[in-house]
Amino acid sequence: MAILELFLVFLKIGTVAFGGGYGIISLIKEECLTHGWLTLDELLNFIAVSESTPGPIAINMATFVGSSQAGILGAIVATLGVVLPCFIIMLLIAHFFKNLTKYPAFNAVLNGIKPVFIGLIIATSISIFLTTILNLTTINSTFIFNWKGLIIFNAVGLTAILYKYIVKKPISPILLIIFSGILGILIF
Repeated sequence: MAILELFLVFLKIGTVAFGGGYGIISLIKEECLTHGWLTLDELLNFIAVSESTPGPIAINMATFVGSSQAGILGAIVATLGVVLPCFIIMLLIAHFFKNLTKYPAFNAVLNGIKPVFIGLIIATSISIFLTTILNLTTINSTFIFNWKGLIIFNAVGLTAILYKYIVKKPISPILLIIFSGILGILIF
């Protein structure tokens, strides 16, 4: 049952996961916490690790959750579940896309979906900020300000802004990840 449940949950997530990895984080968070597969701290730590490793975040998270719940078979099943809908949809779109783009209704649907995923990404960012910097996981949570986390957040943000201002191009996300890791080691 655990294998089938993993597959079905990640199939559901993969089916509604338009907009990429950041839009899917809130869905994975909700499902993992509801099923008790991960604690909020484990999930936040894994998001950080997943961003530091190659590959899409949705696949990395599905693989991690699957392996933590049912070993290698769980990892395969959860990953297959999250990838299968996208694979099928992409095959269908690739086959029919040229014909669909001439219909205004299709273009309107695509334009209507964009703000939803921007909202999901913003909501996920706010949720992670509230949890990591302010320790607010529920409405009744005790407010504990994480000064060290805020220092790292601001240092990385300021570095990105200054680099872009001075060098006239954005800094590599890999360098920002390494920089934030070094700051984490030094501060914590």
